Amino acid sequence: MRYFVKIVEAGSISRAATTIFVAQPALSQQVAELEEELGVSLLHRSARGVRPTPAGEALYREAVLILRQIEKLPEIVRYTGGEVAGSVSLGMSSTLASFLAGDFMKACRVALPMVNLSFVTEDSLSLKTRIAARSVDLAILFEESPTPGLLREPLFRQRLYLIQRKPRTGRAAKSVTLAQVGAQPLVLASHPNALRSLLDARLAAEGIAPQVAAEANMLHGMLSAVQAGVGAAVIPMGDFTAATGGSGLVALPIEPPILQTAHLVSSADAALTPAGEAVRALLGPFVQRVLDEKAPPGMQKIEG
Repeated sequence: MRYFVKIVEAGSISRAATTIFVAQPALSQQVAELEEELGVSLLHRSARGVRPTPAGEALYREAVLILRQIEKLPEIVRYTGGEVAGSVSLGMSSTLASFLAGDFMKACRVALPMVNLSFVTEDSLSLKTRIAARSVDLAILFEESPTPGLLREPLFRQRLYLIQRKPRTGRAAKSVTLAQVGAQPLVLASHPNALRSLLDARLAAEGIAPQVAAEANMLHGMLSAVQAGVGAAVIPMGDFTAATGGSGLVALPIEPPILQTAHLVSSADAALTPAGEAVRALLGPFVQRVLDEKAPPGMQKIEG
């Protein structure tokens, strides 16, 4: 299974052989034996490499899950109530990571010194997919309605801002309306994206079609495009002191407010390891301290 997963991910038996230091004929023989045992063809072979057949795609998905569970077995078995240890992957968007990741890594290192925390930075929809595939243990993501197969805990609400270059003369406005947002070129996340869907729906409700000048899914790319004068961006962030490329920009709150809800999510089908549970237990209080002590603009508690 490990060899098959590596071949699919590499897109080539020869590249996989180089990556895992196994002779190419041996890998080809392993795949042939697997196909014979299962009675199906697993790979489409061509001069450009290999890609999985429908049966191969099904095997790949299941193999990734099985191998990940096997990797977790040692830390599950070794844990007997002593100090929590193990590896935990935590995903969040580049916007959230810009003001949460560093401080949480520090808090985790102090509270859970034997836990190896790794960060994955992707958009919310991609993180949902990775949680479902169990390639990420936990994620903080924006969603407004429950997703089947995910456990979720609401953490906070975040307001959307229009990000544009500071005016060369005069003072910047204090806020913008949806009509003003729709009247200028915009740098937006590409579909599918939770924020883009929310913004498009709000603009459509007002009879406004967005003027999409460019699309970018990472915070740095959006800010770079705004700095270059491509257009303004709409993101859930009102403070750029910790963001690379944020100098010379201004964040204007959109009126009436548009809010996204951030949730801590994990798979409903697979239990977290003790290390994963410890990180989950640490995240909630950490976010509440951020809200109480130094919440960035637009980050709000969930009332009720």
